Amino acid sequence: MAASPTLFDRIIAREIPSDIVYEDDGYIAIRDIAPKAPIHLLVIPRKFSARLDGITDATEMGQLWLTAVKVAGQHAADYRLLVNSGEKGGQVIFHTHIHILAGWENGPDSDV
Repeated sequence: MAASPTLFDRIIAREIPSDIVYEDDGYIAIRDIAPKAPIHLLVIPRKFSARLDGITDATEMGQLWLTAVKVAGQHAADYRLLVNSGEKGGQVIFHTHIHILAGWENGPDSDV
């Protein structure tokens, strides 16, 4: 875990309520509270890394992406997976997570 618990650490620990749509031993998926698409979910590893490039184990990296694809497929046939890495890459919460964006009638309204 980070030196100070992140918002996602606190959600995982059930200190902060969230709309959980999926969870297993390694991951949790929640609805984003400020959605950028009709369906906007976040897949969060329980094991902390501040950024995507902090995951150096290929198995962990693959499992993260496989989980995101699994969760996305449970909510939409077509979807976008997005990761922001680092402040200048648009990352706001420094706990690795994958955005699932979907649900547009005619495709995405704008780039995210």
